[in-house]
Amino acid sequence: MEFARLGNTGMQVSRICLGCMGFGDAERWLHKWVLNEEQSRPVIKHALELGINFFDTANVYSIGVSEAILGRALKDFARRDEIVIATKLHGRMREGPNGAGLSRKAILSEIDQSLKRLETDYVDLYQIHRWDYETPIEETMEALHDVVKAGKARYIGASSMFAWQFQRALHVAETHGWTRFVSMQNHLNLIYREEEREMLPLCRAEGIGVIPYSPLASGRLTRDWSAETTLRSETDQIARRKYDATADTDRQIVERVAEIAQRHGVPRVHIALAWLLQKQPVTAPIIGATRNQHLDDAVGAFAVRLTDEEVAYLEAPYLPHSIVGHQ
Repeated sequence: MEFARLGNTGMQVSRICLGCMGFGDAERWLHKWVLNEEQSRPVIKHALELGINFFDTANVYSIGVSEAILGRALKDFARRDEIVIATKLHGRMREGPNGAGLSRKAILSEIDQSLKRLETDYVDLYQIHRWDYETPIEETMEALHDVVKAGKARYIGASSMFAWQFQRALHVAETHGWTRFVSMQNHLNLIYREEEREMLPLCRAEGIGVIPYSPLASGRLTRDWSAETTLRSETDQIARRKYDATADTDRQIVERVAEIAQRHGVPRVHIALAWLLQKQPVTAPIIGATRNQHLDDAVGAFAVRLTDEEVAYLEAPYLPHSIVGHQ
């Protein structure tokens, strides 16, 4: 396993992060392909065996069940000081007023609920899952600062927003002497590269670690364009909206991934992740593994080094996509 500092912090994380949205309760969540606790635990244990120390979840995943599954598994399989737990807030956790968002009330309530489910005194990285258009960013940043100062989070991060919004949040924190974001969890892969326009340059300039989600485009980069569908591809309407709009150029990129994988004699996942791992300032792609083999394949990407010519060849067919993932 390779490790890297998360942005400008001193904290080292594995360069593969296990995303835990796939662990939960299909009855309580919009994604029907999630694993239950009995199915999830072996995947979490295998991640630890491979040297992965970085785990990402969110309060909204299966409405808290993902956090609870992860917390119990890590308590049984790992030592707390050796692992990095990241969770997020913003999504609706209950009906009625104050059941979602990034108000001070929501933040101070949700961090305590997340800690209880995760069975830990603190999280290493507390992230805002989306931008809250109804709460002043000053209120959000001060509340997050107070969470850090209370010892309930070591660092804070953000996810899925426009670069101007992220810059505004960084500026507000710096102006008031509050805790700054150290990471950006954004949507980035070979067939969705809109983050390269403004967000990645901003993160490079500010020393922000990037931990992309959907690095394999929900599996599209790992199989033939016309391959047999999976339960996720059939039922995940969010993923369908992300990748179906520019189908012809996306298909060309998928075919080039297959071509270069054959040339290297490796699975396609190695090529898709090797491309992402060489992209600055990417720290650790988030792999939503639901089988041990998914993790084995991801770790294998460290053995692949793409040439500049191969990178250019993979990137050449790309055309601009509509912005998705900020909602």
